[in-house]
Amino acid sequence: MRKLDNRGMASFELIFVFVPLFTLIFAIFDLARYAITMQSLRTLSGASARAMMVQCYAPAVTGLTPNTSPSSCTGDYLSATQKQAAAPFLYTNGSSAPTVNTTAGSNALTVTASQAGFTMIMPIWGTALNAPSASTTIPF
Repeated sequence: MRKLDNRGMASFELIFVFVPLFTLIFAIFDLARYAITMQSLRTLSGASARAMMVQCYAPAVTGLTPNTSPSSCTGDYLSATQKQAAAPFLYTNGSSAPTVNTTAGSNALTVTASQAGFTMIMPIWGTALNAPSASTTIPF
């Protein structure tokens, strides 16, 4: 009876185990990076909304009475250094700086922070998670 040749079997088993393992590890890192980016965007939109409420609707500064229309207050009220202090993770990856937009409705003010230069590393997600954004709505 002839003995079977098992040379190369260990490398095949190694590849068979390591490819799914490394795919799983990279997917976890990618989702963690997305989660911390979303949390930083939520923090930035909240800080921008607070700055807007303090600077735009404080009666001592503007003379406005409470419950005025939010359409008179638009713009970005945080400087670049204040944005970087509120969400430092968004400035560490070398991509474009996050943008903050304000939308005034009839009875609410919405502040949206977005990161246009963000892309996922793993191609399995497609483009569904690229360019994340978070918003904060302030009712009047």
